[in-house]
Amino acid sequence: MDLKSRVDAAIDAALWSRIVGCVVLIHQDGRPIYARAAGYADGEARRPVAGNDIFRLASCTKPIVATAALAMIDRGLLSLDDPVSKYLPWFTPKSPDGSVEPIRIRRLLTHSSGITYDVPDDVSTGSDPGPAMSLEENLRRLSRAPLAFGPGQAWEYGMSIDVLGGILAAINGDPSDVEAVVRKYVTGPLGMADTHFHVTDPSRLAVAYADGKPEPIRMADPQDVRNDEDPDKVDTFSPGRIFLRDRPQCSGSSMAGTAGDFIKLLDAWVVGDLLKPATRDAAFVNQIGALPRPKDPGQKFGFLGAVIDDPNISGWPVRGMLHWGGVWGNNWIVEPKSKTTVAVMTNTMREGCNGPFRDEIRDAVFP
Repeated sequence: MDLKSRVDAAIDAALWSRIVGCVVLIHQDGRPIYARAAGYADGEARRPVAGNDIFRLASCTKPIVATAALAMIDRGLLSLDDPVSKYLPWFTPKSPDGSVEPIRIRRLLTHSSGITYDVPDDVSTGSDPGPAMSLEENLRRLSRAPLAFGPGQAWEYGMSIDVLGGILAAINGDPSDVEAVVRKYVTGPLGMADTHFHVTDPSRLAVAYADGKPEPIRMADPQDVRNDEDPDKVDTFSPGRIFLRDRPQCSGSSMAGTAGDFIKLLDAWVVGDLLKPATRDAAFVNQIGALPRPKDPGQKFGFLGAVIDDPNISGWPVRGMLHWGGVWGNNWIVEPKSKTTVAVMTNTMREGCNGPFRDEIRDAVFP
């Protein structure tokens, strides 16, 4: 089968039973080679997905903000080795031994800062039904919690990019307005007109669904979803939080946008001049050294997402491939050598993020 037939088959096999709706875009060397919108943006109303529908981005927000940081580094506005306290003097969380060690910008970009998602109840992670407040207040609350480990001592996913967004906003003049920063350095230059920390057109927002048997369930607000790593734990999400204009602009999770916008970002990494070549090349390689990622063997981390270090161990087909996802149901892939980019937006948590659907699309594109 050719690429179109393989990807169509993967989508058709998942629709209705695992994925309610999706937009899948594939580009090579910046040019479209596949595009399809399939399924429903609203299953109960039988509203089909349109190519320009808006999806909650969740952690697909992270590479947008990380790209803004790298663009600002290229302009000399900050440095990878700057401490967080240079820009947020009050952000000085303690390590487990009680010491206060400087957290460098590079530690935020690579999730080796000690900041995780195990945060106090009064801190918003961006997709929860927690309290609305300014970003600065949210980060001040986060700073009072101890780090999970000393900076640089381990790798663990968490709210590092949220802190990075606060730094970028402070440099830009408003410590709670990350939107202005990403518009200035990323979404504006790339023409990502529908990507924001709010929804520009609610009629185009895809309804949120969660994994269920025999089919996905329409999410309530709030909605408990079983944790994908700990079956005895549930995470609580708020689909309606995207509409709150007074919530913190959490740089790790709280933007919304289209697949068409997002693939512009991926293409800019491989064929554009948004970043200096040396900066882009550094972003694409292992930046955590020998630090292990036990839950994802054979994978390391760069400045934008996971980097495949060993295809045989990881199950991913190409060394140097980048990828990540967003818990609301999205994932992306970049294969730098062939300049292939893949943006997958679905409205189904968690299947569209890191479920079998992600791997099925990957294997259809890179057989």
